[in-house]
Amino acid sequence: MDGTKPAMDSNAEETQDEGQESKAWKPQKFPIYSEETLTGCFECCIKCLGGVPYASLVATILCFSGVALFCGCGHVALTGTLTMLENHFSRITSDHANLTMVIQIFQYIIYGIASFFFVYAIILLGEGFYTTSAIKKELQSDFKTTVCGRCITAFFMFLTYILALAFLAIFGFTAIPVFLFFNMWNTCAAMRSPDSNITSPDSICVDVRQYGIIPWNATPGKACGATLGDICNTSEFYLSYHLYIVAFAGAGATVIALLHYLMILSANWAYLKNVVSTHDYQDIKTKDDQDLEAEARSKEGQNSSSYS
Repeated sequence: MDGTKPAMDSNAEETQDEGQESKAWKPQKFPIYSEETLTGCFECCIKCLGGVPYASLVATILCFSGVALFCGCGHVALTGTLTMLENHFSRITSDHANLTMVIQIFQYIIYGIASFFFVYAIILLGEGFYTTSAIKKELQSDFKTTVCGRCITAFFMFLTYILALAFLAIFGFTAIPVFLFFNMWNTCAAMRSPDSNITSPDSICVDVRQYGIIPWNATPGKACGATLGDICNTSEFYLSYHLYIVAFAGAGATVIALLHYLMILSANWAYLKNVVSTHDYQDIKTKDDQDLEAEARSKEGQNSSSYS
């Protein structure tokens, strides 16, 4: 009996050690996804991606980029132009007071354009999401568009057409300062060119009064020779010239984005109208088929009653 006690004690110690080891380390259980779960997630992702209006998304990105370039660069370029005129072409404040007021009005208009198009592009993107889902549900016969929804699409189409025309005019107006700065840049480049045989550089002048920017009594109103070359080397001229080019490109990008929106809205309106016409035709055909079946059954009932 005494010989069995140490063996029992050793067995108890071994079981305690094994219990502590099992408590100390336990294998972690990782979630195992079945093939059906992965397939369901994949189909859900494909369904979500299929509901994205990619055309409206591209047009929104293009519109945001164009409006940001036009408004940001145009605002800074107008400020630089006013500084350059005050320093070199019109040193009396009263001579360019009207020009200062017009530039400030343009800058406030730029603020309004940026705010309006930010909201309007978001609205058109939301309309694209709604119309895309509505068309797919229409094709699946799960949803029917209302007359109000189609009228909203038509209203956005009309408003986008008006905005495209307005921004096309802005695009043409933005080309005017680019043309003026380009002429001035070419004049300075011709004066610095070693191939040009200019005997009297002071005879080459740029008179901004002839463009109607400042009145004819403004002093000095024009820059000639070395003075003109110094103006072309200033940071105001260099920065304003390139910012006007970028603003011009941004206005063109905005026009393209609005035309893209116009095509999208026209296509969505046509799709909705076509789907509604298809559903109306199917409803009429189904009703006619039901009427024919009911008439055939009534005739069969009459024939069976006559034979009996």
